[in-house]
Amino acid sequence: MSELGLSKSKRLKGETLVKELFAKGCTFVCYPLRVTYMYCTDNENRVMFSVAKRLFKRAVWRNTLKRRMREAYRLHQLQLNELPDDAKVRICYSYIAREELPYIVIEKAMVKSMQKLRKQIMEGQEQV
Repeated sequence: MSELGLSKSKRLKGETLVKELFAKGCTFVCYPLRVTYMYCTDNENRVMFSVAKRLFKRAVWRNTLKRRMREAYRLHQLQLNELPDDAKVRICYSYIAREELPYIVIEKAMVKSMQKLRKQIMEGQEQV
């Protein structure tokens, strides 16, 4: 399978895992994305994407924005895959802008958030 794929095993799902992520995870913002993450003992990084129904009433727009976020993550996920094996994370990308932004803006925010996440993970590894 391609390294740039986003298979089912890389997706974060399950009520208990998601609740644990939001209860114990750390958060930062790279507008228009809010990133919530936590360290885990999984074999690989797991990710989920969300767009609030409160902000975008129509499912078409929510799905379009999630598709854009997934594609940006898929193309740049190698930045996180190059981390040490014991530095695996669960990540939730939440879209927080009130308007639909073009793919280019979402992609730039995704790259910036991955760089920031990578930096925080590496700093966390040094402390251990």
